[in-house]
Amino acid sequence: MKCFLTPCVLMLASLLTACSSGVPNTAEDAALRHTQVNQAIVDLKEKDASLEKYFNHAYAYAIFPNVIAGGLGVGGFSGNGEVYQGGKFVGYSNVSGGNIGYQIGGQSFVQAVFFQNEAAFSNFKTGTLEFDAKATAVAAKSGAGAQADYANGIVAFALPRKGLMVQAAIGGQKFSFQPADKIGNALDKK
Repeated sequence: MKCFLTPCVLMLASLLTACSSGVPNTAEDAALRHTQVNQAIVDLKEKDASLEKYFNHAYAYAIFPNVIAGGLGVGGFSGNGEVYQGGKFVGYSNVSGGNIGYQIGGQSFVQAVFFQNEAAFSNFKTGTLEFDAKATAVAAKSGAGAQADYANGIVAFALPRKGLMVQAAIGGQKFSFQPADKIGNALDKK
């Protein structure tokens, strides 16, 4: 019974946060997210030193330190993160989606999405970027970054945290983006 409940709970949690804008509710939440993002970057680089080139040379990137996914035939996932351009924080983002197909289980993972050029990043910022149903993230492991390359100006890496899920597709992902300059001091006022 416990094995069946875990994916259901993860899927429910994922679906509940699917409509999130990605913006933290308080300054404390923002500080915690920033700490989690920094740790996720450290973890990604420790797992695969070849990812350093993406952090140093990508036009921009988004880091989602805790994407939660769950499914049993029907699946869902969601996670909040931070976005950087030229190594500087430029805003918050949410990734979410759902899919139908062969999948069972639940897991949490880090996801890093790198943008090769301004056009790919612009599609992300305007909310028009969606990974199609065939897109997959490269599993972050030693040397994976050296073998991966951009497709349509984007490359994504996933680093499992907890759980086990039989499904590797990241297709159907939708992103929201809230620029930091539009948020201003709103976090301090919440």
